[in-house]
Amino acid sequence: MKNNISGCSVEETMNVLGGRWKMLIISFLIEKTMRFNELRRALPHISQRMLTLELRDLENEGFISRKIYAEVPVKVEYSVTNDGEKLRPLIEEIKKTGIWLKSRT
Repeated sequence: MKNNISGCSVEETMNVLGGRWKMLIISFLIEKTMRFNELRRALPHISQRMLTLELRDLENEGFISRKIYAEVPVKVEYSVTNDGEKLRPLIEEIKKTGIWLKSRT
């Protein structure tokens, strides 16, 4: 039973945070608030459409917030929410795992 619960937890995490871009986006936004084009520059291989979709998903899940300023041109900033900040330990472990994986080659 314990393994089944664990598997379900991993599956839920992957359903919400899986994919190529979500954790990368969160890792940047945990460090600082960023505008859309800053994220595009930080993630040069992501398309504008995909970035928009991923940001929308993360916002709908409550991990990031979007603040729109009443300026011309419109200024939009993205930042992590309290729930997004709770992912910091996971991001740190992923970074450590990446370093370990690189050292294996």
